[in-house]
Amino acid sequence: MRTGGRAAALALALALCGCGGGQAASRQSAGGPEFIYVTDALIGVNQFLELGKTGTQDAAAALGGTSRTFESNDTDQSRRANIEAAVAARPKAVVLITFEFDDLSVEYAEAHPDQQFVLIDSCPDGKIPANLRCGVFKEHEAAYLLGVEAGLLTGSGRVGTVAASDIPFFHRWSDSFALGAKSVNPKVSDQQLFVGGDNPVGDPARAKELALTITQAGADQVFAVTGGGNGGVFEAAQESGALAYGVDVDQCAQAPGSIVDNAIKRIDVVVKDLLTAVVQGRPGGTSIAYGLAENGSTVTSLTDGAAAGQCVIMRHPDVLKRVRETREKIVSGEIVVPDPVKAG
Repeated sequence: MRTGGRAAALALALALCGCGGGQAASRQSAGGPEFIYVTDALIGVNQFLELGKTGTQDAAAALGGTSRTFESNDTDQSRRANIEAAVAARPKAVVLITFEFDDLSVEYAEAHPDQQFVLIDSCPDGKIPANLRCGVFKEHEAAYLLGVEAGLLTGSGRVGTVAASDIPFFHRWSDSFALGAKSVNPKVSDQQLFVGGDNPVGDPARAKELALTITQAGADQVFAVTGGGNGGVFEAAQESGALAYGVDVDQCAQAPGSIVDNAIKRIDVVVKDLLTAVVQGRPGGTSIAYGLAENGSTVTSLTDGAAAGQCVIMRHPDVLKRVRETREKIVSGEIVVPDPVKAG
């Protein structure tokens, strides 16, 4: 980006965020480290992006510091503007989230070698700059566990997934869900539909339409992997009498009686781990994968307090027992869940 373009973008970001360099300097000098969390889109109803915000806040508090959030508006210009503003504020680390920042994280890390960056939920291909740390998830492991539940609970022998985009990253959920179902019920059939379009992770109307297509074809178990569009899948499940599965956070309370379980990401664990590494000055240029063994990826039913929640799976102790057994086999390596991203 040309110098004039950067200046304009920075001015825009500062205006949007209400955060100037003087304010940042006073925060830094007041005490502990400051961390700035930059989203790839407006948080809105996207619980995953909200979890990144609260995870950064909690990590900052644990490390004796403060945090701020700069929300982008789903455009490259906005993302660039917010990264520019974050770098200008000179925080201890800039926290980015999702694959939308793969290229930008490298570009800005290389342009600002004295600034530390953290990228959550993705990592760029090739060599990682020394001032960038990535935390990624083994989503396929948790999705496989949900598939085990679906395969044991289905009455029709049909399961399906509504995912955001037809790319290997989202097949981590959809393919693994199908594999898990077939591992306990080999006769299960699977259907996968994808939202696509300009807003694949924020279109509940389209997600609902696709979910109804799947249930009308006979599926009684539907996995929702559409971010902010998951509410549409849950509505379709309620209307059709199907059971649904969520992602990223515990979504069971959104449709009590209709949501079985969720493949969740412990963003709080990952953000705190990576920001601790930054504060302690440990070497960067790394990518760490968090799965079942690392307690970075799991399912709601295996977390503390699950019994007091509203997930349908808690009514099926026999199924939950199989889930626990399967988890242990994945952690031990007896079961290896293929990663569609690595398969290309």
